[in-house]
Amino acid sequence: MNAETLLGLEAPVRLAAFISVLVAMALWELLAPRRALSVGKAWRWVNNAGVVAVDTLLVRLLFPAGAVALGAWVESQGWGLLGWLGLPFWVTVGVAVVVLDGVIWAQHWAFHKVPLLWRLHRMHHADPDIDVTTGLRFHPLEILLSMGIKLAAILALGAPALAVLLFEVLLNATSLFNHGNVRLPSGLDRWLRLVVVTPDMHRVHHSWHRDETDSNFGFNLPWWDRLFGTYHAQPRDGHQGMTIGLHAFRDPRWLRLDRMLLQPLSREAEEPARGRPRPE
Repeated sequence: MNAETLLGLEAPVRLAAFISVLVAMALWELLAPRRALSVGKAWRWVNNAGVVAVDTLLVRLLFPAGAVALGAWVESQGWGLLGWLGLPFWVTVGVAVVVLDGVIWAQHWAFHKVPLLWRLHRMHHADPDIDVTTGLRFHPLEILLSMGIKLAAILALGAPALAVLLFEVLLNATSLFNHGNVRLPSGLDRWLRLVVVTPDMHRVHHSWHRDETDSNFGFNLPWWDRLFGTYHAQPRDGHQGMTIGLHAFRDPRWLRLDRMLLQPLSREAEEPARGRPRPE
């Protein structure tokens, strides 16, 4: 399949994958929830959906061509490290998907460790519950920065269009999956998290204990956390007893779309409760 055909298929493929996984996870949450929610689902979902709408609009306005289009261009030019290595096409695709996943892992780590970036990313962590819509709740400025990092990685790596499309579909699908408020048998979870980040694995990352928040940064592949020593198997308070979110953003007013968008400007002192120094 050539790059031009892929560009024509990108929108319907990504939309079909997104809707399919979103509906499947929403039904799974309804039938087998892992935890009782602390806030009404309708209110959270409406406002989280508002964040998605703002994110999508800004990305389309500022990056109209998109990541897959850049992949098609670098592929046609033979640009980037993988283009220069001259590997077989399917090897190139596989390597590109894995490396791009590593880049997103490193970006996620940086958004926790750099105070200015944390002020953007903490909107994601301020959700007092975790379910499939939390996997879509990212501040627009974080989304734009992430897009810039992704485009730079595609350009440097020479990731072909097919690799970029596969990566985008996988990243979106696994983000919806691992934020799901769903129950998996413990045995299945133990084996599944060897190849993909599971809901129980990622839920640890949404604990309000700082050492747990600063762990399990993966969205798709679980190997990076094991490799770099940031893997945390289970929350100390248990999945039923753990507190999701951040100390300072428990008030329901922080669930409103306008408050979420303005949250990076807030000087609310949530950091002392987590042992995190307030950014200056």
